[in-house]
Amino acid sequence: MKKIISLIIVSLLLSNCVSIKSNLTANSVKQNNFKTEITQQNPKLVVGIVIDQMRYDYLVKFYNKFGKGGFKRLITDGYNLKNTHFNYIPTYTAVGHTSIYTGTTPKNHGIISNNWYDKYQKKSIYCVDDANFKSVGATTGGNKSTQRMLTTTITDQVRLAQNMHNKTISISLKDRAAMLPAGHTANAAYWFEGNNVGKFITSSFYIDTLPQWVVNFNNSGKANNYLNQTWNTMDSISKYTESLPDNSKYEGFFNGRNGHTFPYDLKKLRKTNNNFDLLKAIPFGNSITTDFAEAAIIGENLGKSNYTDFLAISYSSTDYVGHKFGTNAVELEDTYIRLDKEIARLLTFLDEQVGEGNYTLFLTADHAAVPNPSYLEDLKIPSGYFKTEAFKNFVHSITLKYFKSNKIVENISNYQIFLNKEKIKSLGLEVNKVAQIISDEIINFDKVYKSVTAHTLQTTSFTSGLMKNIQNGYNQKLSGDILFIPMPAVISHGKTGTTHGSGYNYDTHVPLLFYGNGIKKGSSNVYYPITNIAPTLSSLLNIEEPNGCTGRPIIEVLKND
Repeated sequence: MKKIISLIIVSLLLSNCVSIKSNLTANSVKQNNFKTEITQQNPKLVVGIVIDQMRYDYLVKFYNKFGKGGFKRLITDGYNLKNTHFNYIPTYTAVGHTSIYTGTTPKNHGIISNNWYDKYQKKSIYCVDDANFKSVGATTGGNKSTQRMLTTTITDQVRLAQNMHNKTISISLKDRAAMLPAGHTANAAYWFEGNNVGKFITSSFYIDTLPQWVVNFNNSGKANNYLNQTWNTMDSISKYTESLPDNSKYEGFFNGRNGHTFPYDLKKLRKTNNNFDLLKAIPFGNSITTDFAEAAIIGENLGKSNYTDFLAISYSSTDYVGHKFGTNAVELEDTYIRLDKEIARLLTFLDEQVGEGNYTLFLTADHAAVPNPSYLEDLKIPSGYFKTEAFKNFVHSITLKYFKSNKIVENISNYQIFLNKEKIKSLGLEVNKVAQIISDEIINFDKVYKSVTAHTLQTTSFTSGLMKNIQNGYNQKLSGDILFIPMPAVISHGKTGTTHGSGYNYDTHVPLLFYGNGIKKGSSNVYYPITNIAPTLSSLLNIEEPNGCTGRPIIEVLKND
């Protein structure tokens, strides 16, 4: 009997061991399958497209002028987020690109403008300037790095997640629009050096010599060819019904030309507009950007390995055209009609080289723009121009009145006031009290709408509106002591063309389209901040979010939500 019981016990133990081993094996298989499934569903290439100064309503305004293969393809076959906004002030190029790719605002990432006053060095600095690095590809234009950007980007995280085995390439006409999306770890960022150079260059921050494919591209003569022609409207000018008349008084014009009507003799105009710099300010600047992006895809074999590569593209000519001619010009409409064809060309190229379904793409803008205030004034819409010099004199009158000194203020720029703290302390005054008095007084200046001190931004949490936006744009270490906001549609700019930088809807509302691998078809009117792009890509790729990320994934666009 004892032997029978012993046999039964041994049998049960063996059975349990087999069961445990079987379960462990099954769990191991499941885990491996899970990892394989995640790896296999990742795209071969992620493409980020940022269009400089594109308002959301351009998608609607010019929709009937677009072909089927560009913006319409992304809208129809991708996911259209119609209510995407920048959630901070200021809405400038460097800040926009950085916020898109870091998933956070200047409060955290540290790029508070294109240029800003450095209160430690006591001088104005540029966001990507860095004398520690040399120009590669030309003797000028390349002393740059991304060291002022304090957090990682989604492009960094894609590299880190794959132990640097993948490639990240970033491209733009502007250095800041190429470098900041590239992050700190890119293989290279390339931008177009104008004037008499006319080449794509980079910085020794990335590489020491240009790859042969870049040299070949620069030697191809494409830049020169684009400028040895005439810019005319693609269709009869009478069909440009979404714009004001071509001779609108609200438009600017190129140097050496008194008018602002089509056609434009580029071969002649390049002589009076810094030669190759002219290419940036016409739609063919977008064309050469696409040309270079295609060359990069082939030259770097993007989307061809077992890893997920990243290509960041910023189309900058839209910004130059917008600044010069405004939001309602025939020149702008023609630029977007032509850009639509560039988007279609790029998508077709991606289909051929990477494979349809093998890439994921998003398209957005770094900021939008305000309609020309002179035009708005003529329509009796409140608007106008901020008088910068008069404001500086007004601030000095305040400091003389209250503190008997005109040395209290150190710098006024980017709608911020930097105080001279050493001078204030030497007068026996308290910095926060001085700042509050100035903040309370400048509200009386014409066209100043809101004002707030740094101390208030550090001690009060705003939950909505302009004050929330200005708080998101305030960086305790870098920003000024007093920040102020002009009234709606009031800008510091000339009477023609337009600009941007505010927290009002005309500057914050931009398109956001997701398309391709892992993306649903659909649309949404739900509000999303621009900082949600990076974490959405992180979710798609199953990787860590950028280290300063404050955005959240937009789950509704993802197939595997």
